[in-house]
Amino acid sequence: MKILIGIPAYNEEQMIGKVIRSLFGIAEKIGADILVVNDGSTDKTYEIVKSPKVTLVNHLLNRGLGGALKTIFAYAKVNGYDILLTFDADGQHKAKDIPKLIGPLIKNHTDVVIGTRWNNLKKVPVSRLIINQFANIITYLLFGIWTADSQSGFRAFNRKAIQKIHLETDGMEVSSEFFREIYKNKLRFVEVPIDAIYTTYSTKKGQKLSNAANVFFQLLLRLLR
Repeated sequence: MKILIGIPAYNEEQMIGKVIRSLFGIAEKIGADILVVNDGSTDKTYEIVKSPKVTLVNHLLNRGLGGALKTIFAYAKVNGYDILLTFDADGQHKAKDIPKLIGPLIKNHTDVVIGTRWNNLKKVPVSRLIINQFANIITYLLFGIWTADSQSGFRAFNRKAIQKIHLETDGMEVSSEFFREIYKNKLRFVEVPIDAIYTTYSTKKGQKLSNAANVFFQLLLRLLR
């Protein structure tokens, strides 16, 4: 079974080295490849990522989170991967949670697994909760799917989902677009609880409340096309 861990990265020199090193052990254990899409970073992300253990794709210009994820999905499709995991580059996720996400796929219980971060609310910044709840409601209103964590970057997809999902957005709205694709393609999905590491750095890198209206507007435009 071919497994790919895909990491979109933009100006992540502070954390990307640590994140990749945290994945080496589990990647070797499950036989997974690691792909980093350097999305036009202007810092040292590209130099830090270079490793014989990592496949590196370099965007010359910053295309946005959605653009980086498009490249990750295209790579997984072309190379015939059976499972694709998306993993954030800001140090928020824990490599030890990867078996939780791929387990239901290996057993063919589902097509998509979303890692939900809200099992320990005491550790979650209030701003993150507000942003996520707003996004969850918008995702439900637009796509008819309720999810506890529409903005989670920690996801897993089986071969069917990899081949069926066609992303169109380039920005942060891509996180909600996944649920449009789940609905449109009648994909099965489940949510599993994961641990999240919230630091000043990861909170700063995440979705911002000030951008929520713009994300909603972009999703609405996409839906009406």
